[in-house]
Amino acid sequence: MKKKGKKIGILGLILIDIIVAGCFFLTYGPVSFFRDFLVTTAMTSMTHKYLARTFYSEKMIQKVLSQNTIEMTESSTDTSKIIIGGETDGYASVYEKEILDHKKNEDYKLIEFEYNGYDCYLVAIYDPSRVSIAQTSYLGVQGEVLRNIAKKNNAKVAINAGGFVDPNGEGNGGTPMGPVIQNSKIAWGNEYDSFEMVGFNKDNILVLKRTTVGEAIKDGIRDAVNFGPYLIVNGVSAKINGNGGWGINPRTAIAQRKDGIVLFLVIDGNGQNRYNWSGRGGVTLSELIEILERYGAYNAANMDGGASTNLVINNELYNNPCAISETGERWLPNGWIMK
Repeated sequence: MKKKGKKIGILGLILIDIIVAGCFFLTYGPVSFFRDFLVTTAMTSMTHKYLARTFYSEKMIQKVLSQNTIEMTESSTDTSKIIIGGETDGYASVYEKEILDHKKNEDYKLIEFEYNGYDCYLVAIYDPSRVSIAQTSYLGVQGEVLRNIAKKNNAKVAINAGGFVDPNGEGNGGTPMGPVIQNSKIAWGNEYDSFEMVGFNKDNILVLKRTTVGEAIKDGIRDAVNFGPYLIVNGVSAKINGNGGWGINPRTAIAQRKDGIVLFLVIDGNGQNRYNWSGRGGVTLSELIEILERYGAYNAANMDGGASTNLVINNELYNNPCAISETGERWLPNGWIMK
C-alpha cells in the first residue's frame, strides 16, 4: 500500500509539473499568440488590466501592444458616395442577397449566423432616418440597461453605443466617455471638445470624422458619440497589425452601406460562462472587419464591446451578454436605436 501511495504521489507531482510547464510555455514561450491574446484583451478592458500585469512587466506589455496595432486612414467620410435608396443590379454575393432580399414592408431584417463558433447578429435597417442616439434618463448620475433605454424611447431595435468613465472598475454607466450629440444639440461635453465622432448628419449619412463638437453641429451632425476605432472609411479598411491591440472580445459595430442601409452588428462571446481559456471570447478587430466587408459596409466603426455588447429587439434582450449581473446586462450611458 505504501508503494502504491508513493506511485500515486509521484504521478501527481509529475502532472503538476506538466501543468506548470505548460502554463509557463504558453505565457513566456516562443509562441506569441497566448501572450498577445492575454495582454491585448486585458489592457483594453476596463476592469481586468491586472491580469496582464500579474504575468508581465510594463516593458513587456508595452512591447506587445506596440506589435498589435490598428492603422486607421486619416480620411473622413465622403458623404457624396452614399446614395440612400440606391439600387443594386443583382446580388454580388450570398451576403448581399441576405441584406437586399426582404419584404417591402420590412423596416429591418435580422440575420443570424456563426463565426468561429460565436453567435453573430446583424440587423439591416433600410431607412437610416430612423436611427438615432438614446441615453440613460439619469445622465451623469447613473446608467441604465439597454432594454430600459430602448423601451423609454419606443425603439424596435437597439445596440449599445459609446463607452463610459469607469475609474477603478467602479463606473455605473452614467458618465459618457467623451461628447454626445443628440437631436443636433450637445447632450454631453462642450462645443470645444475634440472627439472621434461616430454620428449621423441631417441627410442620415453615417459620418466618421475627427472634429470638435461645435464643428460637428455646424456641419449638420444630428446624433453622435465618441468611440472607435474606425474600421472602414470610404470603403477602405483599416490595416491591422497582429490582433489590432484590442484582443478578443464580444463586439458591437455600426456601419452603413453605399446604398444607405445601416448595419447594427453584435457578436457574442462566451456569455456568463467566461471563466475559461478564451476568457470572454468573441473576435478580433480583423475578424470584425471581415464580417462587415462581407455585408458591404462602406463606413464602419467599432462601438464599446466586451461586457457592454447588447442587442435588444422589441424590448427583449436578444444576445447573451457577459457582464456580472443576473442577466449579463450592464448599465450603459447610451445606445443606437431604430424607432
